[in-house]
Amino acid sequence: MKCHFYHDIKEFYDLTHKILLAQEAQNLILLGNIYIGIDGSDIRGWRDPVNWVMITVSEGEEILLIALMTPPHNIVLHSCGTESEVEAIRCLIEGLQERQIAVPGAMSEKSLVDLFAGEYAAAQGLTAKTHQEQRIYELTRVDSGIPLLAAPLQLRAASPSDMAFLPWWDNGFQAAIPGSEISLSESAEAARYMVQNRGVYILEDEGIPVSMARLHREMRTACGIGYVYTPPFLRGRGYATACVAAVSRIALERGFARCVLYTDLANPTSNSIYQKIGYRPICDSRMIKFEPRTSG
Repeated sequence: MKCHFYHDIKEFYDLTHKILLAQEAQNLILLGNIYIGIDGSDIRGWRDPVNWVMITVSEGEEILLIALMTPPHNIVLHSCGTESEVEAIRCLIEGLQERQIAVPGAMSEKSLVDLFAGEYAAAQGLTAKTHQEQRIYELTRVDSGIPLLAAPLQLRAASPSDMAFLPWWDNGFQAAIPGSEISLSESAEAARYMVQNRGVYILEDEGIPVSMARLHREMRTACGIGYVYTPPFLRGRGYATACVAAVSRIALERGFARCVLYTDLANPTSNSIYQKIGYRPICDSRMIKFEPRTSG
């Protein structure tokens, strides 16, 4: 068994793409990041593949495990479902240790990330803590019971003028994720980036912005839906349901076979909303952070 590290994003893509594509929806984040690296048109911040940690663990010609870390973000894992999963994880960790590569956290399907987290924490003398419990959903058709948008509701693409409120909406969105709080200036930068790169949609009620969602990570047959946010004082009025349903319809009309989104299992309201629209669960995912062990 051997752990391979790559410096060329194209080589990594050529070796892993077909494997990941077999479970396209489940590998939304891995595939989305690899496409960003291959495209190479935007290398700001974490998007520059020069700084990425790209790894496969293989036995002979067979790839057993795929891992990608885009610093400062967590390592994301995919197992090819072999009986040698434990040995593959240990081989990966040995490779990381030999190169003195520190991993801040991990994300994957629950059983796989738990296996990695247990082995990595023990090897590094760290504590593994669950940061977020997630569920991955997939939609192939918006439920027929969800009506098309009609006046006074209207959906439109975000524009530079929306920077008057989007930084605050982004800040509220991030604050709802434990440990993900960022400054307003960082939110302004993130909002500006998303407006410039399109994909963010604003739902208006009588011309007033009330909710948003983003179409992103466009892959071969699937695309991601995320960045769903309604200001607290506007919740409970069906805005998020209408917004996500409308953006999902746009994606399907563009020719994508499915829409994929991640939810926080700690938020039963959002999970209920998505299932009402027609999203069906694929699997549960978990995000884990590593912290120093406390004495005593």
